[in-house]
Amino acid sequence: MTLPSDSRCTSTRTAGVDAPAVATKELRRAAWGSSAGSALEYYDFALYSLASALVFGPLFFPESTAATGLVLSFATYFIGFAVRPLGGLFFGRLGDRFGRKFVLMATITMMGTASTCIGLLPTYHRNENDWYSGGVGNLAPIMLIGLRIVQGLGAGAEMAGASILMTEYAPPRKRGFYASLPFLGVQVGTAGAALVHFLVFRAHHSITDSWLWRPPFLASATILVVAMYLRVKLEESPTFKKLEISPIDERPLRNLLAHARPALVRGIGLRMAENGSSSIYQTLAVAYVTSSAVGINGPIGALSLVFAALLGSVTVPIAGILSDRFGRVRTYRGFAYFQLISAFPIWWVLSHGSAVGTIAVLSMALGVGTSGMFGSQSAFMSEMFGARQRYLGVSVAREISAVISGGIAPLIGAWIIARVVASDGGPDVSDAGLGAWKFIAGYLCILTIVTIATTCITPDPINRDLDDPRDVVTATRDH
Repeated sequence: MTLPSDSRCTSTRTAGVDAPAVATKELRRAAWGSSAGSALEYYDFALYSLASALVFGPLFFPESTAATGLVLSFATYFIGFAVRPLGGLFFGRLGDRFGRKFVLMATITMMGTASTCIGLLPTYHRNENDWYSGGVGNLAPIMLIGLRIVQGLGAGAEMAGASILMTEYAPPRKRGFYASLPFLGVQVGTAGAALVHFLVFRAHHSITDSWLWRPPFLASATILVVAMYLRVKLEESPTFKKLEISPIDERPLRNLLAHARPALVRGIGLRMAENGSSSIYQTLAVAYVTSSAVGINGPIGALSLVFAALLGSVTVPIAGILSDRFGRVRTYRGFAYFQLISAFPIWWVLSHGSAVGTIAVLSMALGVGTSGMFGSQSAFMSEMFGARQRYLGVSVAREISAVISGGIAPLIGAWIIARVVASDGGPDVSDAGLGAWKFIAGYLCILTIVTIATTCITPDPINRDLDDPRDVVTATRDH
């Protein structure tokens, strides 16, 4: 194929295979559309993380002790992760059948609507300082759990679709960079949620005694409208346009397990470190440093996430560029090594109760280690699966790992703190001994070692033909 001389078009030639040229305008539109959805997903993610650590316990589980309330609050957080594989299965199949755009419109609607409705929920007890002052008792946590499930189902295929869309749009030699752009939306969403929480805490010393915890969730409606507007104008990816003429696979999950199981298992292993660290640092670390044993008061966790997101917005595209130059595997492994080496020093600093130290180490942990894996992951995961089952494969790999690493990590961490409380003889989470940080750091190291080991048995899929129906492990073996 002879490429047009128009400089506004970008070739998608890969491994000797011709693909349609993509206009730069369409590439830019895809980047904005996918990034806006990612911003909404991670705005919701960071917002719910902070709320789980700081406000949901007293608002929805007030009859429990602080330690038990923290565990119950994180349990609702985990439920959102637990249903994500179901969302990944359902929407992943639809994404391979009806298109990337179709699913991305559905998932963003579910996530944005659920998050907005959380801001409208009644709480357990009556609160005269809240515009919704009526308390509904046990119905309050039930409704919270229901909306969290809807949120999780939508999130189960959102990030997979955004990364696949950009990978299939991108020029082959710059896939790592362009595919990392939706993850800039992650940083924007995280920073937005953290900044909103910071400003709210600055405005009111006790957020749980007022209505001020609601506006951050209600703001999801604005992000939803913007993201919907951007995605309505999106074109389908060149790869999917070719698949539309292919026979539809009636048993996608069975065929995925039969023909792409090696890639699926490796995809799950790759995300253990990244997803686990994201949840541990964004959720559990915030709860830990604000306990009286550590002694940091105020919105220090939210402020830390703002700085982490700013640093991450630089790290993400750099990681994408590095993966284009040095390969997906080497880049991903390098950032995982950073996380492994820094885990104990970071948690040691967190245990010392320094506000400046907390901001610095959380920014480094999330902004370099986690964001570095984020930035090199998008093209990496998408290239691992064949064209026919790419959406389903990436969704299932992402969301199974999200349950066993990201979703359960804060719950395990809260259980560790509760056990330390019990061993110290304290009646409350605020009496947790400082020794809990060692066990949490050790748990993070275990997750990271799993990822590093996975990179050692994963072929590098850089620049492979995206129209190839085989997964990268099978293709490498056949070659």
